[in-house]
Amino acid sequence: MSEERDFERFWLAKFSSCLDEFAGEEIRKEVMKGCRELSSRSSGSEVIDWTMGAMERLDSLVDEEGRKKVMTGCACQYPKTDLQEIREKYQATRDINLVHQMLQEQFESFLRDTLELSEELIEEIVSRGWGSAGIRRGDTIIATKIPKSGYLVEYMKETDPEKKRRYYCHCPRVREIIRTPKAISVTYCYCGAGFYKGIWEEILQKPVEVEVLESVLKGDEVCKIAVYLLSDQ
Repeated sequence: MSEERDFERFWLAKFSSCLDEFAGEEIRKEVMKGCRELSSRSSGSEVIDWTMGAMERLDSLVDEEGRKKVMTGCACQYPKTDLQEIREKYQATRDINLVHQMLQEQFESFLRDTLELSEELIEEIVSRGWGSAGIRRGDTIIATKIPKSGYLVEYMKETDPEKKRRYYCHCPRVREIIRTPKAISVTYCYCGAGFYKGIWEEILQKPVEVEVLESVLKGDEVCKIAVYLLSDQ
């Protein structure tokens, strides 16, 4: 089974669970209608068509707050073990600037030690404000996703806007749909926003809100997420 199909099965299970939790059983049944027809033999087109329909049903049946809860709950999560020291430092100091800097240093170490990027490329990525730490503006973190690591070098070299957007996105569904004239509701992008929500809720041990500002699904060059920290932070 391919990586994409493993992703499909895992993501569909999370999506179904989040619908149950935040929208209820009846809405879950309606939104998930037809998902059992998807299998390892399903084509990319079949997966996209089902996802488009699911997002349309979600948009029509659930209010904005509920949709955000459902989709952010489906997100891939930053490893909590990697955030433990940062969380403990925040609990000891209540210093957002300090833990934000720690998160940035961790991100740059990932670029250097795990991805083994050149210092020149790391400087370019940092200068663009990309990465898990984002840029702090008062009580808001503006986080711009880094291009999918497996395609990062290709992304930086590519000049065709459509190909750049395909290289950029981490989601196999979105990479596939960008090849077509079809469109999925930007509601889907709150799954990606949930990654940053998870980071800051783990550090602060309190809820935060997120908003999708830019998305390659909408034709933007990058995906940009606002993370709204509580005012008492």
